[in-house]
Amino acid sequence: MEYLHTMVRVANLDESLKFYCDGLGMVEISRRDHERGRFTLIFLSAPGDKKRAKKDKAPLLELTYNWPSNNQSETLNGGRNFGHLAFRVDNIYQLCEQLQAKGVVINRPPPRWLYGIRSKSRRHFGRAASKG
Repeated sequence: MEYLHTMVRVANLDESLKFYCDGLGMVEISRRDHERGRFTLIFLSAPGDKKRAKKDKAPLLELTYNWPSNNQSETLNGGRNFGHLAFRVDNIYQLCEQLQAKGVVINRPPPRWLYGIRSKSRRHFGRAASKG
């Protein structure tokens, strides 16, 4: 298994970049604006991981900014700012079987390219993508 990224939602893109980049020293690796979905994805890496992040697209912090509707920004409270953890695995079917055998609920089972996995405590949410 390989760790890819952690996604967090942000309500203020400028303030978030000021904190992560200016404050923590993280580096912007890529940015994608999605007009149809009205959101922006920004991928950041720690300075020491920059080469690997550009080459492997991991390890990264993904900032997701949902564009305001009706000039009103999204309100993030009650844990709505955490999105997911992403991992790459060799065999998603085998991993899902192992997790289900331990009582874990698979919200979006294969063959989708992204899979939602929630623990028994319902506090953890992850995504796993198959290699290849």
